[in-house]
Amino acid sequence: MAQTSSRSYIKSIYILGLLCLLLLIQNGDAYEFKVGGSGDWSVPLDPNANDYNQWAERSRYQIGDTLLFVYPADKDSVLLVTKEDYANCSTTAPLEKYSDGHSIFNLTHSGPFYFISGVHDNCVKNEKFQVVVMADRSINNQTVTSPSSSPSPSTAEVPPAPAPSDEGATSPPTGSVDINPSPTPSQESSPPKNSACSIVMSFVGSVGAFIGSSILLGL
Repeated sequence: MAQTSSRSYIKSIYILGLLCLLLLIQNGDAYEFKVGGSGDWSVPLDPNANDYNQWAERSRYQIGDTLLFVYPADKDSVLLVTKEDYANCSTTAPLEKYSDGHSIFNLTHSGPFYFISGVHDNCVKNEKFQVVVMADRSINNQTVTSPSSSPSPSTAEVPPAPAPSDEGATSPPTGSVDINPSPTPSQESSPPKNSACSIVMSFVGSVGAFIGSSILLGL
C-alpha cells in the first residue's frame, strides 16, 4: 500500500513538472531589459551625453517585455511621463511613479514610453530615456479583407431583345439590365508567422504533456 502511494506521488510530481515546462514554452518570448545594460538608474557620468537613450536605441522592444530599474530608494525614483513632461523634465504630474529601489516596468502596449528621474536635477543631467515598443506583429502581418475593399463586379449591359413577330406580343422594356455575378470568395488571410509558431508550440507542448502523462500513469 505504501509503495502504491509512493508511486502515485512520483507520478504527480512528474506531471506537475511537465505542466510547468509547457507554461515556460508558452511564455518564453518575454524579455527583461536591465536599464542602461546593468539596471543601474542614476545620473550619467557625462551629463552632456544621453547614455540611456543610446542604450535604448540598440534594443528592440516587444509587448510583454519588462524594464528593470535599480537605484537607492531614498534618493531617487522612476517616473513614467508624457512626451511634453519628458522634454521639460517636469516631475509634478507623472503617469506612474516607482520608488521601491528595484522597479520592474511592464511594456503593455506598442508605441513610445518616456521615463525620467523623480529628481528634477537628475533629469536635467540626462537621467531619462525613451523606448518605442514595436506593434504586435500578429496584427501587422494579418491581412483583413473587408467587403468595401473588394472590387465590385462589373455591370454587364444586355441589349433589349428584338420584338417577336406576333402582333399580340409585348416587347420587353428597353434599357440595361444589371447582372451581378456571384462574387468570388475572398482569399483567406494567412495567419501571421508568430501566431502560427505559437499555436504549433502550444500544440506540441500539449501533446508532449499528454503523452508523458499517459506513459507515467501506465507505470
